[in-house]
Amino acid sequence: MNRRHLLLALPSLAALPAWGQQWLVDAWNRWKSNYLASDGRVVDDGNGGISHSEGQAYGLLLAQAFGDRTAFNLIETWTQAKLGIRADGLMAWKWQLDGLADTRNATDGDLLRAWTLLRASRDSGWLGHEDKIAPICRALVEKCLAPDPRAPLELLLKPASHTTADGNSVILNPSYYMIRALIELGDATGEVELLRAAAHGERLLITPNALRDWINVTPGGIKPALNLSNNFGWDALRLPLYLFWSGRAAHPAMQIVSTRFAAAMLDRHVATVTDSSGKMLVQSDAAGFRAVADLAAGRPPTLPNPGQGYYADTLALLAQIAWREGK
Repeated sequence: MNRRHLLLALPSLAALPAWGQQWLVDAWNRWKSNYLASDGRVVDDGNGGISHSEGQAYGLLLAQAFGDRTAFNLIETWTQAKLGIRADGLMAWKWQLDGLADTRNATDGDLLRAWTLLRASRDSGWLGHEDKIAPICRALVEKCLAPDPRAPLELLLKPASHTTADGNSVILNPSYYMIRALIELGDATGEVELLRAAAHGERLLITPNALRDWINVTPGGIKPALNLSNNFGWDALRLPLYLFWSGRAAHPAMQIVSTRFAAAMLDRHVATVTDSSGKMLVQSDAAGFRAVADLAAGRPPTLPNPGQGYYADTLALLAQIAWREGK
């Protein structure tokens, strides 16, 4: 796809100066060159070169948003062949060069993939994959939702189907809550439980203690998850991306996470990892991390600066799409 077609696929780019448009188009092409293998595998270069369901879903989402049907079909074909091997419609979460490494699922990858397949059919008119949406959503409802121990009639989004959840404890990764995806999939498929999970998740994120990489929801409240990160770190920094994209720029969590990002000690850096007290542990000037901090502050995201690693470069592009669609 040439530059003109990419610009047409992202009409809001007209609001950017010409050099900004060129940067964004170039960034997508560079992303493909750096992280998309010729067979459709998205390569996480910061994690030993593995591929995972989250990365495949992000690749699909970027391809759809940029109007790149060739890349979309390539990514989905590899994903279905290598990760779509479970009988329940969910994906195996990890694949590495010596073959499939872990057949357990990761709920965020499944949620984002189903949402992107919906967007492809509904918004792009790309037919051929829409029959996968309903089975994924049914599996998410049946296997990846659990009652909140504090309010058993409310539903929480488990991080995986195998995760143990009972009346005393539900382990959560709050960054898996992509409210917009849950709502749009619930509306499209009639799975009202996804709508309930979205509404309850939005309320959950009002609680400052929920703004962590991992939490344990118990009858007595939110506690640290044993042997998992209690930091606001590499997972949780996606929270403002998803909230802004979901039209929740005024959500109370945005000010809290914006303060955490601002704990960086160096100019033009953001604190990418802060501990439970808000103390900065890691900081970065990578464009992708600065872009999600920009969304938390309600300002236009930093333009991509490709070559800073799979995760940062992916967030940089996703933030541009979120800015366009979430306002």
